Amino acid sequence: MGKNTVKVGLLGAGTIGKGVVDLYKRNGASINKKIDFDLVLERVADRDENRLKALELEEKKLTTDAAHVLDDPGIDIIIELIGGIEPARSFITRALENGKYVVTANKDLMASYGQELLDMARGKNINIFYEASVGGGIPLIRPLKYSLVADRIQRLVGIVNGTTNYIFTRMAQDDLSLQDALSEAQRLGFAEADPTNDIEGLDAAYKLVIMANLAFGKKAELDRVYIQGIRGVNYKDIFYAREIGYTIKLLAIGEELPEGLALRVHPTLVPLGHPLASVSNELNAIFVESEAAREVMFYGPGAGAMPTATAVLADVVEAARCIRFNVADGVIEKSLAETAFVSIQDLTVRFYLRILAEDRPGVFAALANAFGDEGVSLDMIIQKRRVDDMAEIVLVTHEVKEKAFYQALHKISGVAAIKPDPSIIRLLG
Repeated sequence: MGKNTVKVGLLGAGTIGKGVVDLYKRNGASINKKIDFDLVLERVADRDENRLKALELEEKKLTTDAAHVLDDPGIDIIIELIGGIEPARSFITRALENGKYVVTANKDLMASYGQELLDMARGKNINIFYEASVGGGIPLIRPLKYSLVADRIQRLVGIVNGTTNYIFTRMAQDDLSLQDALSEAQRLGFAEADPTNDIEGLDAAYKLVIMANLAFGKKAELDRVYIQGIRGVNYKDIFYAREIGYTIKLLAIGEELPEGLALRVHPTLVPLGHPLASVSNELNAIFVESEAAREVMFYGPGAGAMPTATAVLADVVEAARCIRFNVADGVIEKSLAETAFVSIQDLTVRFYLRILAEDRPGVFAALANAFGDEGVSLDMIIQKRRVDDMAEIVLVTHEVKEKAFYQALHKISGVAAIKPDPSIIRLLG
């Protein structure tokens, strides 16, 4: 048996950090009763003194110097909630060098340097826990590491960004423009003042890399993820999608194909009957398809102070148990296998296409010919309404190679009667 008391140090007293402190103050006694030893929040570091004061802890537990936490020999576990790459990477490295377990919610860092840091932890016979880095309060990392370890995961499909999901929900429910829905999300705290990483799909891509590493045991990399944000989606597309039995979501999709891994983040038409279609507002969900379990979905609040704090403290408890019961080398994420990656151009999908064209005879024939020349089969082609002297046309293809679709689109762009800059969205297959 190890220590009867395990001490914890926290780096970062922002929204999530304060949530962790508040949840510990509220439930610390019951946590200790459940685990049958004492878990003590020893010290919190943040450069902002006002944030520290807002925690309402004893002054001796507060510091503006991270070294007072990282180098304290009495502290066993470091919680890193600073975010970003630096100084978080340096702080975690220092914590590991000092023999401390680490808990983090840092998706950017774990997607970019997770394997490097996990290898370092393994060399020290300690571990890094990062449940809160994907999906906030949704248990996901642990099920991928343990619950599904005997299965072979074939595909992950996830709504893993609450900001974009809230935006699409508001656009669908109230016919808002993307900008108006974004402004509302910012006002309610569901979007940052600078929402670039969310809107452009980068936040979801970081999370996809973390999930793919665990699910497939292959070395997924951010620069091999196809990323398309949501700026090009118009409220008309959401309206027309609903008319044909779909809703639009920003999805993170990872698949293990015979040719290699295919990783992509983009707006997607999801059939209304699919479980992901009903995931609304800021909620997240990850749909896992595997050989044995077949289909499993993890659903819940994907962000927010208290949901994320529950995941952080759960990781702290797991780390504390390792210390209490002398569990050495608990890093399950062994070295990841190298893999080939499948380009988005080589994938076979269905497409939704909305275009404006002059309302005159021959336009439908020109569209059909351009698609037919490239072997693209159309599931439906519908003239929706007139916009001035232009006809708004919606097309949905059958399954087609991306390369062939865009070759056909290039031909269509050469038709004088068709207005440039069509709206293009993939369908979930």
